[in-house]
Amino acid sequence: MLRQYELVDRVLSYDPEADEALLNRAYVFSMHAHGSQKRASGDPYFSHPIEVAGILTDLHLDDETIATAILHDTIEDTVATPDEILAKFGPSVARLVDGVTKLSKIEAQTESERAAENLRKFLLAMSDDIRVLLVKLADRLHNMRTLHHIANPEKRRRIARETMDIYAPLAERIGMYEFMKEMQTLAFQQLEPEAYESITRRLEALKVEGEDRIAKIGSGLKLLLSRGGVEVDVSGREKHPYSIWKKMSERHVSFEQLSDIMAFRATVGTEEECYRALGIIHRRWPMVPGRFKDYISTPKRNGYRSLHTSIIHAGDTRVEIQIRTREMHAQAEHGLAAHWAYKQDAVRPDTQVSWIRDLVDILEQAESPEELLEHTKMAMYQDRIFAFTPKGELIQLPKGATPIDFAYAVHTDLGDQAVGAKINGRVVPLRTEIAQGDQVAILRSKAQRPQENWLNFAITGKARAAIRRHLRHKERDETIALGRNLYEEIVARLPVPIGEEALGAALTRLKLDDADALMEAIARQKLTDAQVMEALMPGSTQDEANIQPVQRAPISIKGLTPGVAFTLASCCRPVPGDRIVGVRKPGAPIEIHQISCPKLDAVEDQDWIDIGWGDRAEGGTARIAVTLKNEPGALGAIATIIGQHKANILNIRFDTRDTTFHTNLIDLEVRDAAHLMKLMAGLRAADAVSSVERV
Repeated sequence: MLRQYELVDRVLSYDPEADEALLNRAYVFSMHAHGSQKRASGDPYFSHPIEVAGILTDLHLDDETIATAILHDTIEDTVATPDEILAKFGPSVARLVDGVTKLSKIEAQTESERAAENLRKFLLAMSDDIRVLLVKLADRLHNMRTLHHIANPEKRRRIARETMDIYAPLAERIGMYEFMKEMQTLAFQQLEPEAYESITRRLEALKVEGEDRIAKIGSGLKLLLSRGGVEVDVSGREKHPYSIWKKMSERHVSFEQLSDIMAFRATVGTEEECYRALGIIHRRWPMVPGRFKDYISTPKRNGYRSLHTSIIHAGDTRVEIQIRTREMHAQAEHGLAAHWAYKQDAVRPDTQVSWIRDLVDILEQAESPEELLEHTKMAMYQDRIFAFTPKGELIQLPKGATPIDFAYAVHTDLGDQAVGAKINGRVVPLRTEIAQGDQVAILRSKAQRPQENWLNFAITGKARAAIRRHLRHKERDETIALGRNLYEEIVARLPVPIGEEALGAALTRLKLDDADALMEAIARQKLTDAQVMEALMPGSTQDEANIQPVQRAPISIKGLTPGVAFTLASCCRPVPGDRIVGVRKPGAPIEIHQISCPKLDAVEDQDWIDIGWGDRAEGGTARIAVTLKNEPGALGAIATIIGQHKANILNIRFDTRDTTFHTNLIDLEVRDAAHLMKLMAGLRAADAVSSVERV
């Protein structure tokens, strides 16, 4: 453990103007606050915050961040209070400590809820000051280094899984690759111990077999570049165990089949030398097709810049090479922390790490813990592609993204109003996959609203969260409207008319916040008719046995809010089994049409609703036109056939008639489209029938 003077000297070595008194006060305060507390390892608990502070001094962070690291567990694990921290260390340190502290004991019952709640609080805190993230990552890294001291294997696995799912991707997103790799390796050791041991053992065997192989390839690369006039430092390494295991899993290959276990880094002086070195390497060794990436001209979203290429060395060995300047290397090793400016204001997410803004958007729109974790993992994990707006602005998206994802990445309003897109000048559907380097223009309409079927092809967390949020609001609005109609039916059955005062009193009796809450409860059948009547007019349900609830027709349409009003269009008379679409009209029930209905030609695209028949959908009315020979008994013959097929005639009328044939329009009650088709086939087989068509 670092002693007090050692920690202070470390900070002063890179920041001579650091507040030495602040660091000393923090050290002493934390040591006294933690007192005799012990860690699972048996070490004094106080050693943990000091080690966390030491990790952050390696990143050359400012004195306030180091003080925060020393104090970060005092509020949660000791009797120290936020007011004490504020009084002794000032508002900035107090705010940072508050951001890192777990704000309350999590009492959630499930693992996903606990992880999601931690992440929710964490994202809110780090969106205010990115230094919260830096301290938290250092805290998690030290906890992972000492994880083996925890006796409970399930607890170790839970911490390792949370690290793998949340903290390692967060470290990667701000470019702190060394943190990410160590976290992944330590978590992998707990989650897949057999795989970890196997890969580690094989890596050791490779070192024994070719002890100087990496050194030979590295020295040859350095000599080649030096002869080409490029001053360079070359370092080589084997990839870490988790990275190897991940490639084995993704490619479905064995360890022996992996050919790119070795990686080399060439560090040069200037950006121009990066490209010159690349040319020299490609002239000397053949490049592996599809393995070159230029992150200098198009940096990763976390600011990472480098050239990546893979070459075939000595005819049979695939070797990965990264080429970067020394400044790029500092960014690659420590990410955002490499650019920390002492004494300056906190780095804002909207200027330095815009992806945090996306995560906060997801945080605000997620309804459940599972949804928050799902969308956050999407935002942190996926490989990226680059696309351009018509003005040349670069937009980074995950592979497989569509114009809907692109639109929401530009602005939420643009996503909400998207009706189509142009990719490289060609109009395409919103479900079209965007390729690397595409120029994308979004076509929009103010009348458009997010559609449920967009969830079938939107893949970014931000887009899916925004769509789901709109659909939830839309569903609630429709539910409230349905509840209001049912409420009017209930009120009409009261003995006498009531006024607004009765409604207000009813809300109080039912312990509901407002009228919308009442309408929603009625629509979702959380309240019976009798309960609502009694709340509105006490004593009105004394003869409760006679208070029969209004009958509600069972829902049979997928894609509509349960209970929402709809009608089957009389123009095309759809029955279960037909392909259908909903049409939204202001102030009217949803109208259900057959997809082939001619009237849909006059309906705007944004008014269409993607729907289908429910599992319990059965029974409908269809109209057919039957042309009969003008002879005695013809009508009776078709009535007999309809009865044999167990269909019911609801209405029949003559449409046209001449001396030879007459056409009748018949409305039939049938089970579904298949039932109707069999019935029509039976009619066509009759001698008296000339033709049968569905109207």
